Amino acid sequence: MNEITQAYDALIARFVQWAQAEEDIRAAIVVGSRARADQPADEWSDLDVTMFVRDPERYLSSSDWVQAMGHPWVAFVERTADGLGRERRVLFEGGLDVDLAIYPASLLDQMSKTGVSADAAATIRRGVRVLLDKDRLLEPLQASLPEPQPYRPPSQVEFLELVNDFWYHTVWTAKKLRRGELWTAKSCNDNYMKWRLLQLVEWHARATKGWDYDTWHSGRFLEKWADPRIVKQLGATFAHYEESDVWRALWAGMDLFRWVAIETASRLGYEYPTPADEYSTGLVKTLAEKS
Repeated sequence: MNEITQAYDALIARFVQWAQAEEDIRAAIVVGSRARADQPADEWSDLDVTMFVRDPERYLSSSDWVQAMGHPWVAFVERTADGLGRERRVLFEGGLDVDLAIYPASLLDQMSKTGVSADAAATIRRGVRVLLDKDRLLEPLQASLPEPQPYRPPSQVEFLELVNDFWYHTVWTAKKLRRGELWTAKSCNDNYMKWRLLQLVEWHARATKGWDYDTWHSGRFLEKWADPRIVKQLGATFAHYEESDVWRALWAGMDLFRWVAIETASRLGYEYPTPADEYSTGLVKTLAEKS
């Protein structure tokens, strides 16, 4: 066991000791890399703890309570990744990075009656480590997880929506560059359009490897599951904060998106919208020549 793992285990032990004495805290679990066997924690991994408490606002409005775990240097609150809850994120002494998602204890009662949501079930299946379960609700919930829903390939309409969305924004980005809105153009190229590309890369991987192929979420471990040709070309599609480099990255992204979309369409048995591609590409070329 390395020093970082020992440090996190010590922090968890202090948390459990403190939480056991807090009547308000009814349950707590570890999720994420420090609870799963597939892609387990390494020295760069954080600690994800989900707490079920009677008074969530008490833990969200103040960070004083985190001192029970260690010395905090940075603490703030943000939405959880699913957007359904809030979490207090803390950077402790030694660079220990902890996300404390805080949900009402009543949610456990609700799930025991209505079942676990599909998103929550997917997280639990990847691995969970129970720290506290004062009301003995977690074990039966884990035992009654719904069967995972098979991944549904995109329909032709969904595929065309994504492809047309991407090509529309190539022209939009080019116009922002012509106007001199470098921040906006770069943000669209490096952010919005990359999320469109990511969805396409997931479809491409599943269409190639099988629809039960694991593409994780939000680009996690993309370097391991995506087509190596895509990974090799991705770097060129991101830009420096310079107009000429955003143009360069925009063209590189268009080239990458095009061949991935064409291959994916072929595997799905769909028609690729070549006219939309050619028209948008022509507009971008005209705008670039005037720049």
